[in-house]
Amino acid sequence: MLEAQELERVGGTHPIKLNVRVLAATNVDLEQAVKAGRFRPDLFYRLNVFPLQLPSLRERQNDIPLLAKHFARKYSALHRKSVTRIGSSTLESLSTYKWPGNVREIQHVIERAVIVSQGPVLTIDGFETPSSSHEPATPGTMAEAERAHILNILSQTNWVLAGRHGAATRLGMKRSTLQHRMKKLGILRPARRS
Repeated sequence: MLEAQELERVGGTHPIKLNVRVLAATNVDLEQAVKAGRFRPDLFYRLNVFPLQLPSLRERQNDIPLLAKHFARKYSALHRKSVTRIGSSTLESLSTYKWPGNVREIQHVIERAVIVSQGPVLTIDGFETPSSSHEPATPGTMAEAERAHILNILSQTNWVLAGRHGAATRLGMKRSTLQHRMKKLGILRPARRS
């Protein structure tokens, strides 16, 4: 048991001492989830030893150029590209964008840009800034939000439900559970074009 800092192997006869710490991260307000009955209180109190609140990337705009430059260096080396700097207009666009996908989103945007780059200055053509993009309509109910999220994942996985890269795995559920949710939410696979 991790709490006692020991475990016993399956079929073992004596406990093995451990020196481990558990780090858990979430974007959910767990205190509210406990109050609403969506998260086990005993698990919350076991995990809530030393909570850290990290602001989202949109609240840390000074970090955006640093992250962009870091990822440009990293992916330039990884993909054997000659990117040495980021164009000033691109850096300005990156800094004003709200980054709903947080650090993972900026990481993927920069990697994609490095892959298609043709020279030493990284530019991202057609990057949508908050002033040029239209915010998607916020779903009104939980069912609408769930439906929109499932449709988004299905689109990303090309409607593959099962397997390591399927929608069910990405959503953290069994394929049969996903199929049940799709049926309940009225999600039908679009007809294939011939």
